[in-house]
Amino acid sequence: MPAFSGQHFAILGAGRSGLGAARLARSQGAEVTVFDEGDPSKIQASVEKLKAEGFRTTIGQEAKDFQVKPGAFQRVIISPGLDEGWPLPKKFTDAGTHLEGETEFAFQLTDMPMVAITGTNGKSTCTELVAHIFEANGQRSLPCGNHGVSLSEVVASGVRYDVLSLEVSSFQLETIRTFRAKASLWLNFAPDHLDRYPGMGEYFAAKSRIFENVTDEDVAIIRAGESVSSGPAKRLTFSAYGAEAHASYSQGEFWVKGQLVGSATQIRLRGRHNMENILAAMLACEVHGVACQDALRAIASYEPPKHRCELVHEWNEREYINDSKATNLHALEACIGAMERPIVLIAGGKEKGLDYTPLRAALNGQVRAMVLIGEIKQALHDTFSDLLPCQIATDMDEAVKLATELSHPGDSIILSPGTSSFDMYTGYGHRGDAFRAAAQAIR
Repeated sequence: MPAFSGQHFAILGAGRSGLGAARLARSQGAEVTVFDEGDPSKIQASVEKLKAEGFRTTIGQEAKDFQVKPGAFQRVIISPGLDEGWPLPKKFTDAGTHLEGETEFAFQLTDMPMVAITGTNGKSTCTELVAHIFEANGQRSLPCGNHGVSLSEVVASGVRYDVLSLEVSSFQLETIRTFRAKASLWLNFAPDHLDRYPGMGEYFAAKSRIFENVTDEDVAIIRAGESVSSGPAKRLTFSAYGAEAHASYSQGEFWVKGQLVGSATQIRLRGRHNMENILAAMLACEVHGVACQDALRAIASYEPPKHRCELVHEWNEREYINDSKATNLHALEACIGAMERPIVLIAGGKEKGLDYTPLRAALNGQVRAMVLIGEIKQALHDTFSDLLPCQIATDMDEAVKLATELSHPGDSIILSPGTSSFDMYTGYGHRGDAFRAAAQAIR
C-alpha cells in the first residue's frame, strides 16, 4: 500500500517546488490540494500545469478566504519561497498542523546519496560543477534543489542517480528536521535576504543548519576562515586567497593536501571565487570516490553559466569577460576582488539611486581604466575620474572598442555593470549578449 494512502496533503505554493511536492505526495497515495495566495494572473502558467495533471487548486482570493479546519490535512508541505509567518502558512499552523519543508519532505522519501551545497554566492556554479564532475567520471548525477528541478521532482520521477548535486538555500534549510548529506559544502557568507530575515544573525543561523544533523561519518567542506560550526563532521577547508587550507589555488595551480593536482590552463571559468568553487567541488567529489585529478580533468569540458564571469573572447593577450549578471555593487565588488589580471572595467546602466562611492576602495589599483555606459554614465564619471582614466560610451560596441584601446596585453576587459540593464536592454542577458557580440567582433 502507498505510504500516504487515505491522507489529505496541503501543498503551499504553486511554483516548481510546489508542483514537485504535489507529484511526490500523489505518487505515495495522498490526496493533494495546492494553495497559493498570489495573483492568479502572475502564476497562471503554474496553475494550468497543476490543473492539467489533475491537482485540486485553491488560488488567489479563494486561498486568502480559505478556512482551515483542524484535522482536515494530515501533512502540510511548504515551498521555500513562503515564509512560515505569512498569512497562508499561519492558517495551517493555527489549526494545529505542522509545516514541512519541500526539501525535507523529499529527503525522507529517498536514499539517494547527495552532495549539499550552500553559500551566499556561487551555489549554482558549484552545484553544476559537482554534477558535471560525477557525470564525466561515470556516475549518474543531476544539479537540483534550489537550482534547476526541485528535490521532490527528482524523487517523484523515479529515476535513480548515483549522487545528486543539491543546492540548498537558507529558505530551504529553515524547515529541515533530519536532512543531511555525506558531503556538505559551505562556500561563503555575506549580507543578503534581509527582506526575509530580521538581521544577519537569523540569516546565518538558517544557513548553518546545513550541518545540524551531520555525524562523524560525514564531511563538512568549508571556505577557510569561515566561523561556522560543522559539528562532528570531518572538516576540510579550501581557499584561493592565500589562507592555509586543505585545498588551495595559487598562481594558476590547484593543490590538495600538499599535492599538486593540476593547473587552470584549460578551464574556462574565471576569477578566484570560481577557483574556490572548483576546489570545493573537487573535495566533495573525492568524498564520493572521484580522484581530484580526474575531477579537474572533467572541469576542462565544463561550460560556465552565461553572464557570470563568462570568458567570451580572447584576442592579442587580452581576455573579454561577461559578468552582466552583476546587477548590484556587491556583485561588482566580488568580481573585481576575484580577478588576478589588471582590469579595464565596463560599468553602468539604470539609475537606481545607489551611492557608488564605496566602490572607490574596491578598485584597489587593479582596475586601470573604466568605460561607462547607461543612465548613470556621467554620475560614475564624476565619481571615479579623479582616480583613474574614465571614458563614456554611447553603446556596447563603442564601450568594447574604447576598453580595448585602454587595455594592455595581459589585461581582462570585463563587463560588470553594478546595476540593472533596463535603461538600454530587456535584461542582463540581453546586455551580456550585446557585450559578447561586440567582443567577438574585435580582431
